[in-house]
Formats: sequence, structure tokens, C-alpha cells
Amino acid sequence: MKRLIMLLSLLFAGCMYAQQPLTLEACRDLAIHNNKELRIAAEKTKIAEYEKKAAFTKYFPEVSATGIYMWNEKDLQLVDPTSLGAIGQLVPNLGELFYLDIQNIWVGGVTLMQPVFMGGKIVNYNQITSYARELAESMHDTKLQEIIYQTDQSYWQVISLVNKQKLADAYVQLLQKMDRDVDEMISEGVATRADGLSVKVKLNEAEMVKNKVENGLALSRMLLSQLCGLSLNAPLSLADEHIEIESVTVNNLPANVNEAFLNRPELRSLDLATKIYKKKENIELANLLPTVALSASYLTTNPSANNGFKNEFNGMFHVGLLASVPLSGWWEGTHKRNSARAETIIRKLEFEDTREKIELQVNQSLYQVNEAHKRLATSTRNMESAEENLRHANIGFESNGSPNRLVIRPFRADRCTDRS
Repeated sequence: MKRLIMLLSLLFAGCMYAQQPLTLEACRDLAIHNNKELRIAAEKTKIAEYEKKAAFTKYFPEVSATGIYMWNEKDLQLVDPTSLGAIGQLVPNLGELFYLDIQNIWVGGVTLMQPVFMGGKIVNYNQITSYARELAESMHDTKLQEIIYQTDQSYWQVISLVNKQKLADAYVQLLQKMDRDVDEMISEGVATRADGLSVKVKLNEAEMVKNKVENGLALSRMLLSQLCGLSLNAPLSLADEHIEIESVTVNNLPANVNEAFLNRPELRSLDLATKIYKKKENIELANLLPTVALSASYLTTNPSANNGFKNEFNGMFHVGLLASVPLSGWWEGTHKRNSARAETIIRKLEFEDTREKIELQVNQSLYQVNEAHKRLATSTRNMESAEENLRHANIGFESNGSPNRLVIRPFRADRCTDRS
């Protein structure tokens, strides 16, 4: 019933999203909810939690029960009755004393085993499972960041292509108007046919660029729909498609590398992996140490071994102390411990290498952001100048003026967007 309600709510949400523009936060929520890899990472976190709880049970005694039934074809005769001779004649039923009924044998027992000293295996194993659970959570956070990053990148890619499409449409319309104006100028004898052909070539190029932008926009919308778990053919509109840039403020952002270190889950994952392999070193060392365990059991048999092998259940308690000292395997254990130590060193080196790469990545990103701010400010000033030049040009054409030279520059959509 709960699954049905959840399914209906998702279908209702999908219909609502199809009717109204999606915000960036809505796209993130859909991507996070519908991503299967993220759900797998969440299940791995549950597995690590269960393994941690299972490791904790090693501190408690292990109790086991055993039951055995055996049927024998023959009973047991300890002494040959014919060998008793005269003694057998003097003592009636003497042969029965040496006769054991073992045709049906029952054995039952309960054993308790409590570890006393295991060389640190149990402690280190519990610490490893605890680190493994934290590692699974860190991997989940890493996947979550990747999904958010991919969704944001796809979202703003659509916004960028929407504005490129607007620019391409405006450029095509401008060239279409210029084509009509130049045709009129040719008919008036103030422009040449070469000028008209030049405009038509540029118009064809602009229409091709417009077609490429439209195809790229359609594919980008499909990619965003796939990330959000929506139908690829469903209409998708975004809330920021009509965003307007009112003012531009250029501020150089400082590089806060320490904050990046704290917010990067891959560093935490490598640190936890280093701790796990350090504990594995301790486990390999524990394999070379003596182990001590307390044993207690109760054993009952039928026939009874404590009362003349009567056909009845009877048993006894046993308490003991078990100790095991490895006498061989020191060479093998030493090599395994050295191998674990080498793995720990590898994880430390990977951690340091990742820190250096993150620091470089942060600085590169800041340079790109600051450069993009500067390009945006420059583009805004150029746009204002271009609008003023266009106004004067339109006035000149409307008054049947003739420019001294007709120059048409090729349109490139990537010049009007941030390429960082």
C-alpha cells in the first residue's frame, strides 16, 4: 500500500513538473530521488551498518547445541560368557554384568565459548567495521555531490543554449532585414549585387548555426530529463530560461582551500581507508599472538555413562580454559603484516596526492570564475556599444542613406556565453 501511494505521488509530481517550469532545486530533488546509483550507495551504507552490528556480537559468548542419535546392529558384550566357566555357574547372571545395550544411543550437549584474549582481533575488527560504515556514508556523499554537479551542469547548459538560441534567432532576423534592405538598395542603385550575395551567404551561415543550436538544446533537454527521471519526450521548461542580467559586479574571490578540504568527501574516504588498513596491520599482528578462551559445556548421554550404562539420560558439566599458541607461521605472518603496512603507505600517498590535486583544482576554478566575471563585464559594455551602433545604422537605412562599406561579421554563438 505504501509503495502504491509513493508511486501515485511520483506520477502526480511528474505531471506537475510537466505543467510548470522546473527550478534548479526541483531538478536536484528529482535527480537525487530517481538516481539508482545513489540508492545503491544508500543500501551499501545499510550493509556496512549491519556488518558493524554483527562484529559487535563477537564480544559475547558463542552458545551452540549438539544432538546425536545412533542405531547399532549389535549390542556390546565385554566378556565371552563361555570363558567364565565355573565362576559363571557359581554366580548366576554374571554375564549380564558384562553386557551393554548400545543398540540406541542418544547424545546431547550445550557448549558455551567466551573469548578472553584474542590478540586484539575482535577490537580491531570492530573498529574496521565502524570505519567501513563511515566510508560507505562518505561514498554516498561523494555520489550525491556528483549527481548535484551533473544536474547543475546540465541545467545551466540548457539555459545557456536557450539564450544562444535567442541570439541566433535575433541574428537571423537581423540578416533577413538586412537582406531585404540591401535588395532595395540594389534596386535603387546604391548597392551592388556582390553586397547582396555577401548578405545571403551570411544569412545561410546564420541559419545553419541556428539549426545546430536548436539541435544541441533539444539534446540538452533530453539529458536533463534523463537525470531527473522524466520522460525524454515530455516538454521541459526551466524557471531560469528568461533570466535577465541587470548589473554586473566584478569581485575577485579568495581561494579558501581549507574549506574545500572539509567539503570534499573523497578526502574523508581516503583517510578512512588509511585507518582501515592500519587496523588490518594490527589484525595480522594478532594472528601471531596467543589466544585464550573460556569453555563451558553440558553433555548428556543415553545409555548413561555415569550409572552403569543404564538406558536413561544422565550427564555432567565441563568447564575449561583453552589456549592456542602459534608455533609455526611466523614467517608467513610477518610477510602478511608487511603487506598490510605497504597498503597503508599507499593509502597515505593517495590521500596526499588527492589533497594536492584538490588545491590545484580550487585555484584553477577561482581563476576561471574571476576571468568569467571580467569577460561578462566586457561583454556587457560591448553589447551597449553594439546597441548604440545598431541604432545609428537603422536610422541611416531608414533615411535611405548608404554606408560607405558594407561589412558583415560571422556570427559565433560561443562568443556570447561563458566558456569556462
